[in-house]
Amino acid sequence: MKKLPQKIVKLLSKKNLKISFAESCTGGLLSSTITSVTGSSKVFAFGLVAYSNQSKNNILKIQKKILRKYGAVSYETCLSMVKKLSKMSKTAISVSITGIAGPKRGSRKKPVGLVYIGIKKGNKTLVKKHLFKNKGRLYIQKATVNKSLDLILSFIK
Repeated sequence: MKKLPQKIVKLLSKKNLKISFAESCTGGLLSSTITSVTGSSKVFAFGLVAYSNQSKNNILKIQKKILRKYGAVSYETCLSMVKKLSKMSKTAISVSITGIAGPKRGSRKKPVGLVYIGIKKGNKTLVKKHLFKNKGRLYIQKATVNKSLDLILSFIK
């Protein structure tokens, strides 16, 4: 996981782009991964951990009806998170993450390991659905961060 964050920070810096994150199930791990890189202060604007539905509604202004109808872990919520983050941060790239890290609380419809990652750069917005193996909370969080880094890199290039 070490080389990818450095590559991202270097590319963002070279292209003079800033990035921001809204994380739920990763609890700030993506922000921590990027800020562990020297020089990240030039490119990293901020990271939010909107863990509860209340914080998703109060801070990110995700409509309660979206949260009620689709749930916190959904394509719709992830899309709203990345769009609101982009508006708030005014960064070139915005990333949102919502999912179920487990080890419990999953359901048949939304199993442990279900994660949505949203990314927005300019007019291009993408939300990807992932289903990671339930090998524990930290495994799911790290796998989510790695997928996010891959996605960020593909959007920068």
